[in-house]
Amino acid sequence: MLSYVLRRIGVSILILIAASLLMYVLVAWSRDPLQDLYASSSPNKEQLILQRIQWLHLDQPIILRWLNWLGGAARCVVPFAGCDLGVTIQNQSVQVLLARAVGSTLQLVTAATVLAIVLGITVGIVSALRQYSAVDYTFTFASFFLYSLPSFLMGVLLKVFVAIGFNDWLRDPVFSWAVIIVVSLVAGLFWQAVIGGNRQRRLTVFAASVIVTGLMMYLMSVTSWFLNPSLGPILSPLLIIAFGAGMVLLIAGTRARFAWRTAGAVAIVLVVAYFALQPFLPAFNGWGLFLLFVLALGVGLLAGWLLGEHDKGQAMRIGALTGLLGMGVIILDQFMRNWNAYLTNPRVNGRPIATVGSQTPNLQGDFWIQGIDTFTHLLLPTISLMLISFAGYTRYARGGMLEVLNQDYIRTARAKGLPERTVVVRHAFRNSLIPITTIVAADVGGLIGGAIITERIFAFSGMGALFNTGLQAGDPNPVMAYFIVIAIFAITFNFIADLAYSALDPRVRAK
Repeated sequence: MLSYVLRRIGVSILILIAASLLMYVLVAWSRDPLQDLYASSSPNKEQLILQRIQWLHLDQPIILRWLNWLGGAARCVVPFAGCDLGVTIQNQSVQVLLARAVGSTLQLVTAATVLAIVLGITVGIVSALRQYSAVDYTFTFASFFLYSLPSFLMGVLLKVFVAIGFNDWLRDPVFSWAVIIVVSLVAGLFWQAVIGGNRQRRLTVFAASVIVTGLMMYLMSVTSWFLNPSLGPILSPLLIIAFGAGMVLLIAGTRARFAWRTAGAVAIVLVVAYFALQPFLPAFNGWGLFLLFVLALGVGLLAGWLLGEHDKGQAMRIGALTGLLGMGVIILDQFMRNWNAYLTNPRVNGRPIATVGSQTPNLQGDFWIQGIDTFTHLLLPTISLMLISFAGYTRYARGGMLEVLNQDYIRTARAKGLPERTVVVRHAFRNSLIPITTIVAADVGGLIGGAIITERIFAFSGMGALFNTGLQAGDPNPVMAYFIVIAIFAITFNFIADLAYSALDPRVRAK
């Protein structure tokens, strides 16, 4: 394994060097960085030209300039060696600009990637298990439709129908009876098709979904819930318990007593923590939330280890997921409690869903207000990137699951009388992920690259702006900074995909 890793690192370095030379030469030839100064009528024009030539070393051959850049970039991987990615045509440090841009773009892309993978795989597996049903056809149509939409059109549609429409609706957030009836019927049809079963079971699920959805929408209207939302001391504990029960049913099944004890113990601890933390949560910051999630993870792992009996590994997974999801409910409730303060802030003016920028200018508030502001600005560009990737993951997950379900070992598992949940979760799911690992590795680099258009549409100051500015000015240094980040991400995730192959399929070994 060590020799394989070293070989991959060596090959990756050679690829980066060759690709950086090609990119640098292409950008340097694409446009003259002195063009704007040649057309200037400034009295000190000659002085400005000489100054820029000195900043960018334009008096040197392109190959020598690239070697100088490569030497500065190489020092970035050596601690305390003095990282130097050059300067822009305005004599700004590219290293400083890149640090700001990478943070914004990764914040956007990470959320979109995680949501696309989780939702895409989930929907794809459900579609495969309900092959040729109404659910399968609906998901297939939706995925192909989303996949065909260009990112710029997706951004415009989200601006018009989500941001502007929702902000206008918040002036009087009341659902009409027609909307309640239609949405309730659609929810009932959806859930009965997803859950499936005989006619009686489908009718029961349909009726329950219609009643619950309609009642929730009615209560949200009469209580103006969207203006002052909260999960509260009743719904929050119920959600924590529901997440624990869901993890048990999904991973272990109804008969696993050790799993129920593990999830129950973790849920009880988190319910107690919900009430105990209420006086202290308003003073928390990002590091405090990180510590809470670490503690919740530790509680879940410890409960699984102590109560796991013969299958401690499975119990620890259930405990960990229950702890993380339960703590997520507690944090979400606190954010929701601060929604009204954010909504009524003079800088927001009752229109919370932002269409441009990464933050509200001059917004004053604590960690929770700033967190909500970040969420509202990330919402639309994240959805735009997520929906496009989600469509691809859905199709690959469906195809992979269908292929695995037709294998001989799946038929053998069913013939042995194993429950369908065990067949799908333990035997089919893991193997269906093998082709998706390649797609994820390739999609990460593509998603960051595709964020250029999305950032431009939503005026999001990230790596896309850095790339566009450098390319339009014929300045190689910002473009090379963008390139090196994209290349490193692409190579790294392809390497991780190779390792994931060997973890998912024991027949594959990295040598």
